[in-house]
Amino acid sequence: MECKKPSNARDCACTYTSCDNRGLCCQCLARHLAAKELPGCCFPPEAERIYDRSFGAFARAWKL
Repeated sequence: MECKKPSNARDCACTYTSCDNRGLCCQCLARHLAAKELPGCCFPPEAERIYDRSFGAFARAWKL
């Protein structure tokens, strides 16, 4: 599968724009899952901005 880094980066909802994985969704997801967290694109905008990527923050953000 061909990586679509330019379009992924353009559409990325994460506000951490200096991330080396920006636009590299596979690498981003792998890094966050290895740290037992989720990437910013999984969070609503107001929750994403606080940079708490934990599963608990995800559940609170979506009221699960």
